[in-house]
Amino acid sequence: MTAPQIWRTTCACVDQTIALGATLAPLLQPNDVILLVGDLGAGKTHFTKGVASGLGCTGKVTSPTFNIMLEYDGGRLPLYHFDLYRLDDVWQLDDVDYFGLLEDGCVSVVEWGDKFPEALPQSYLELRLTVAYPDAPQGEEPPRTLYLRGYGERGRELARAWAAARPQDWKEEPEKEPHATD
Repeated sequence: MTAPQIWRTTCACVDQTIALGATLAPLLQPNDVILLVGDLGAGKTHFTKGVASGLGCTGKVTSPTFNIMLEYDGGRLPLYHFDLYRLDDVWQLDDVDYFGLLEDGCVSVVEWGDKFPEALPQSYLELRLTVAYPDAPQGEEPPRTLYLRGYGERGRELARAWAAARPQDWKEEPEKEPHATD
């Protein structure tokens, strides 16, 4: 098993997180899956806003926490935005046709997708978002550190392409931990 490459970047504010998402959009193809991992408030939905904007999707992007999945059309590719936070069991993914929708010709962004490792697709881009200073004073926006990895053939290809297209953003990191699905 070859360890996947990891790239790191820092976003100083929400606007930078949104802008970074928009830079990924031109590289996306039908059935690409982006797995967003991070604590509440780490910027997962803001990143998705950028992807939707970069794809040209219409409609206001909001967190699908209570809907589980929201769809955004009108762009170069439709976008499915999943939030698996409120699901308790992997079988609940069938209720929203999760597996079918991942292969529906759209781009899928999945928040909290790491909650069900057995349901990860064969190929995906993983973006881990962390708040650099979780104890920042109220009203002060802490920066976010983002870690990028690709799994499976398409996931690795997409990660390398994004890092190569944006070398001012992404810096390669040494591998820290193996991932079970690669």
